[in-house]
Amino acid sequence: MPDTALLIVDIQCGVVAGDLPAVRLDAVLENLNLAIAKARQRGFPVVFVQHEEAGLERDSADWQLHPALQQAAGDHRIFKCYGDSFCDTPLASLLDTLGVSKLWLGGCATDFCVDSTLRNAVSRGFQVTVIADAHTTLSAFALSGEQVIDHFNAVWHATNATPQPLHVKTAAAL
Repeated sequence: MPDTALLIVDIQCGVVAGDLPAVRLDAVLENLNLAIAKARQRGFPVVFVQHEEAGLERDSADWQLHPALQQAAGDHRIFKCYGDSFCDTPLASLLDTLGVSKLWLGGCATDFCVDSTLRNAVSRGFQVTVIADAHTTLSAFALSGEQVIDHFNAVWHATNATPQPLHVKTAAAL
């Protein structure tokens, strides 16, 4: 049984392709699909996380996964209401059932849902590999989305006080 799963957070139509589109979206989608192909080739489970809240209601058009993602019938889905994909969801239980101790991680938003999910995963003892070119965010605050992505990649790369190694790799290097 593989010990690694690919976790893709909130790559939903209304999150990444709304009025304010996510930065580097085409490249992120391409790199997520590369990671999906590599995960499937190695027999790793693929887990899609979908956020829901007012304006992003379950089963609405905006709530759907982006159509460019290469989805398959055997993929897993986790639905969440908070930034952290582990908070009040069955994610930890699913990963335990699958025998997963390592995660490849990508998605949206770098500075919110991806980061909070990463931090909880690390605290739970998972070895996490962030896919450096397969996460995105919005240019909505003082920094551009590009600056946020680059900053978080640098911070995660420099982080070494974790129970298990935290890696930052491109999709091609997985």
